[in-house]
Amino acid sequence: MNLLLAAALLPCLLWDKGPPPSNIPICPPAANRIKLPTPATSFRGHIASATRAPWVTSNGWRFLRQPDGHFAYDAPGPTAALAAAEAFSYQVHAGIHTDDRGLGPLGDMLAFLKSLPDEDLRPVVNIGFLDDGSPQSGEFMNLLVRRNLLFKVVKSPDPKLDLTVELGTPEYPRSEAANPSLLAEKARARLTDEKRLLRIYGSEVVVGRLLGNGTAARLLLLNYGAARNAVNGTRIRVLGSYPHQHAMQFGASALDLQDVVVQNGATEFTVPELKTFGVIDLTR
Repeated sequence: MNLLLAAALLPCLLWDKGPPPSNIPICPPAANRIKLPTPATSFRGHIASATRAPWVTSNGWRFLRQPDGHFAYDAPGPTAALAAAEAFSYQVHAGIHTDDRGLGPLGDMLAFLKSLPDEDLRPVVNIGFLDDGSPQSGEFMNLLVRRNLLFKVVKSPDPKLDLTVELGTPEYPRSEAANPSLLAEKARARLTDEKRLLRIYGSEVVVGRLLGNGTAARLLLLNYGAARNAVNGTRIRVLGSYPHQHAMQFGASALDLQDVVVQNGATEFTVPELKTFGVIDLTR
């Protein structure tokens, strides 16, 4: 599916409180919507940890597992905007149930998404994941998404991809499934950092989605910690030489990239401040 179709997949509103708002499309009836957790970041203070890493609730792996599904969020307040950006980034059918506080952020986010220039782009990946449908595979995919290891679900190994990952193989044994973070690090090491399509430094709460067509790319950046804080000084590396960049951000008039370097077949830059959602268009 390319990004030109994404306009037809803009999120809609699940509304049951009387007359609906006029600026937000209402979802058509759909049976068996898949309920999603609210996208967010939490800090689990009751759990002892050496790193105190935040826990990111991202639905990207659910969308990659069921790309044709119809989903439903319960996203109160400002989280409605993040939910809309997340669903848009993965080009899925999603309805968002929110409260009165969420209507303004949701309407503003939908207006921003509609304003993005149309581009003929497809997801850029170099990892194939053989999904057996198990909860363990789901958590493995979740960690791949959160580590920004860009993959797609495949039914058999694809020789065009740099790496194939499957739980239950000698490389990724089920005996280690209780530690999906370890398995995700194994996948990263086998891929090698040189082949990573996207690297995000300095933040554990920013997840990227990369689209491209060989001559242009679009990077979608989701800040899952937006309810707490903007993320400052995020350094990003995209594989590929893109001397021209144009950055946009929800809730801001402009997004000026800093310290742009294009060399050795990669493009690096710093996002000085990322609020909820940023979009960076790259061209050769």
